[in-house]
Amino acid sequence: MIRNGSTVISSGFVGCGVCEELLSALEERFVETGEPRDLTLVYAAGQGDGDSKGMNHLAHPGMVRRVIGGHWNLAPRLGKMALDNEIEAYCFPQGVIAHTYRDIAAGRPTITHIGLDTFVDPRVNGGKLNSRTTDDLVEVVEIDGRQWLHYRHVKPDVAFVRGTTADENGNISLEREAITIDALPAAQAVRNSGGVVIAQVERLAHGKLPARIVKVPGIMVDAVVVARPENHWQTFEVPYNPAFCGEIRAPLGTLPPLPFSERKIVCRRGLMEVCGGAIVNIGIGMPDGIPAVAAEEGGSDAMHLTTESGPIGGIPAGGLSFGVSSNPEAIISQSSMFDFYDGGGLAVAFLGMAETDEVGNVNVSRFGTRIAGAGGFINITQSAKKVVYCGTFTAGGLKVSAEDGKLRIDQEGKVRKFIKAVSHLTFCAANALSKGLNVLYVTERAVFELRADGLWLTEIAPGVDLQTQVLDQMDFVPKIAEPLREMDARIFLDQPMGLEISCGKQS
Repeated sequence: MIRNGSTVISSGFVGCGVCEELLSALEERFVETGEPRDLTLVYAAGQGDGDSKGMNHLAHPGMVRRVIGGHWNLAPRLGKMALDNEIEAYCFPQGVIAHTYRDIAAGRPTITHIGLDTFVDPRVNGGKLNSRTTDDLVEVVEIDGRQWLHYRHVKPDVAFVRGTTADENGNISLEREAITIDALPAAQAVRNSGGVVIAQVERLAHGKLPARIVKVPGIMVDAVVVARPENHWQTFEVPYNPAFCGEIRAPLGTLPPLPFSERKIVCRRGLMEVCGGAIVNIGIGMPDGIPAVAAEEGGSDAMHLTTESGPIGGIPAGGLSFGVSSNPEAIISQSSMFDFYDGGGLAVAFLGMAETDEVGNVNVSRFGTRIAGAGGFINITQSAKKVVYCGTFTAGGLKVSAEDGKLRIDQEGKVRKFIKAVSHLTFCAANALSKGLNVLYVTERAVFELRADGLWLTEIAPGVDLQTQVLDQMDFVPKIAEPLREMDARIFLDQPMGLEISCGKQS
């Protein structure tokens, strides 16, 4: 059903909701027959295990001609093809791609403020990841005196969507899926474009499903594939956890505390930026330890944790289960979540950082020989009222310890993360300042704040030498606040801090 030159939308998020049966079958067909060739692959959220699953199935010479993806890090095989100039490669904000599905279905353009002044802006490089990629798919437009980005659509021919159960009419339910992500918008986009919708499910039902649990109506589905159990795990880490999809509520006391490390130090300091009742987003990587720290401090109920994939409430999972939550209060679609984010619904967002420069720009999307992509990073950091970047001060071999509430740098990392100018512009500090956003940069030894005249060092860890262990490890000299405060000593103790999250302060 998939022909040479087709444009395929693949639904999924990291290791959750990925159509692993369909992707592996498509790979097998190509290896055996050499077809389909020259595919255009479109996906909003990154899908893969960093090795062989998800999008990695399609990384064969000749199989894919163009990729338009939100995140690349979990599909290193595709990423290498992009780096080697073997395919056309674009990276657009995850939320924008999710919204294009709805816009294609509705026959309307995708026009948004998301991506302005970043690498996605055509005045920078239009989201292109290599020299082979030449078509301009983004343009700046002006409406009522304000600049926006117009993302041009590509006509989709095939959608891979995933559910739990299919009935005799092809209606699809998602009762055992931890997120709904793009299933309905992708199906609508392809159906209204005259294409083919293929649904992967784990079981068939006789008769008809109850109307209220149907998430993708059968009128939009052309084929149903029943997956082998090993290709339909709830996430790439977990075969099935009923607490992920709301079937049961698991005791949160079972969430293990983070071991004491530089990651825990950063997450503890980050948590201090949360006001009681705040709606919060947690990014993948170092920040996804914040829920564990909050649980250890008994503060899980003091804030509302969300993930861009759709869960609201509960405790977001990490690793290859990132994108799902234990005990969610609600699970909405990815596109609806980005509506909420893009409009300013987030009080605080915690994101990682690979490079930061002297004006406060951040790069997480491309560094060295690695294409990571942006995911939902651009949507979130351009819209949240407060953005807290979380990361170690240096990388590559950093070792730290603590004693009596003081930090000790046992081995410095080989790679500097605070550099003169970022190599890829994922976050534009000037754009954030123009919107009045509050931006902090939290590391294990220092905290910086974005101000109109650049990056200010506002806090330093007790036990750390300002000159040799902070300033000498940077490629620029930040402005230093007077007085320069010490980070809370409780952060550096291997015991609960006794942190209480209340509105407006942490005590």
